[in-house]
Amino acid sequence: MKIGFIGLGIMGRPMALHLKNGGHELVVPERASLTGEIRAAAKVVPNAKAVAAESEVVILMVPDTPDVAAVLFGPGGAAQGLRPGSLVIDMSSISPIETKEFAAKISEKGCDYVDAPVSGGEVGAKNAALTIMVGGTEAAFNRAKPLFDLMGKNITHVGEVGAGQVCKVANQIIVALNIQAVSEALVFASRAGADPAKVRQAISGGFASSRILELHAERMINGTFNPGFKINLHQKDLNLALSSAKALGLALPNTAVVQQMFSACVAHGHGELDHSAMIMAIEGLGNHDIRKNKK
Repeated sequence: MKIGFIGLGIMGRPMALHLKNGGHELVVPERASLTGEIRAAAKVVPNAKAVAAESEVVILMVPDTPDVAAVLFGPGGAAQGLRPGSLVIDMSSISPIETKEFAAKISEKGCDYVDAPVSGGEVGAKNAALTIMVGGTEAAFNRAKPLFDLMGKNITHVGEVGAGQVCKVANQIIVALNIQAVSEALVFASRAGADPAKVRQAISGGFASSRILELHAERMINGTFNPGFKINLHQKDLNLALSSAKALGLALPNTAVVQQMFSACVAHGHGELDHSAMIMAIEGLGNHDIRKNKK
């Protein structure tokens, strides 16, 4: 198929290349940031409208709700170039409420719309091992599924349009709270005189084991915070969680606390670091750097 791909950042770039390697044709909008690899793999056209006009499927992988709105409905937006029967797949992490509004507008053009946010970060994107949470009709999901199979491993049709985004928000709550829990545990252990690396090793085989302990605790201990998933983006996702909870009349107290930890990181200029760098906020509260106690 001819696939338009808009949003070729840390995760979008490898995702698009998996589609190309799977035998599909890529169409992308011109950007100064396009790598030579992408330029060699794809047809480059002026804007999102031109991408949609040349594609059977348009995939979005952009940072936030306003970005999706601009790509679809702004000047030169994809909606202007869509042909009846096209499929729009939004793999960004955005507002579930506005997702439904976007889908309704796309449906008026005789096109299908699927929301399919992902989890797994840069590693999952590079390894084609993403978790993909999908909202949309059964028919639209079945159209998109062969493409998802090229990018991910755990692919679930959660429900109607918007359900994928709801699932992603829930995922981000769990991930954020786990990052805080691991951060606090390592800071506690280090301050008490134990080697945090040895503590991580000791508890990795027990009930506290998790992907966060496996992958992000190592980042925390080594201080390697090059972004796989940026604090700024995780903070945005928790904003979605808290605003949605307010609309639903729910209290999410621990989510609010973790959001404040991310806010502290952003205030110190760490918003572009990996979300595992939340530990620096915990370290700041206790005036203790775990890397100074690493054996």
